[in-house]
Amino acid sequence: MVDYVVPHDLKWKNDFCHEASLIKEGLGRTDIELHHIGSTSVEGILAKPIIDLLGVVSDVRALNTKSDVFEGLGYEIMGAYGIDGRRYFRKMDGAGKRTHHLHIYETGSPHIERHLAFRDYLIAHPSKTAEYSNLKAMLTSADTVTWDSYLDGKEPFILATEQEALKWFRSI
Repeated sequence: MVDYVVPHDLKWKNDFCHEASLIKEGLGRTDIELHHIGSTSVEGILAKPIIDLLGVVSDVRALNTKSDVFEGLGYEIMGAYGIDGRRYFRKMDGAGKRTHHLHIYETGSPHIERHLAFRDYLIAHPSKTAEYSNLKAMLTSADTVTWDSYLDGKEPFILATEQEALKWFRSI
């Protein structure tokens, strides 16, 4: 068994709000909309204790001149990190443990809708949230679990649920 996930912690919402405030303050005049995404944004679900933030900006390239801001906030700049049109940043604590992921997309990116739909769908469908949480518990309980096997085990659920979530999201 590996501690990739932990029970939901209500402080995660405050952690998001605090970090979002720091980012907005640091960026000053750069207009950014920030959303709490990922499992830490869904009450009652097992989650890796890393706050995922989704940022939406009008021009993602303008962030290229803001490296000092993100570095000053403790973020490591990862670039697109495999997803065109994204700027990805990660933050560690003093012990080198990851605490935040920041994914920034330009207005209109389909990744924005995908992330928000998945989050909102889980919040609106507690049985789906429980199913996902149970899957995470099962995947991490195996003696031979690795980070890759955990991610691979979640992928079919995530892909199927994303499709359900997008259909639902577009109908509301």
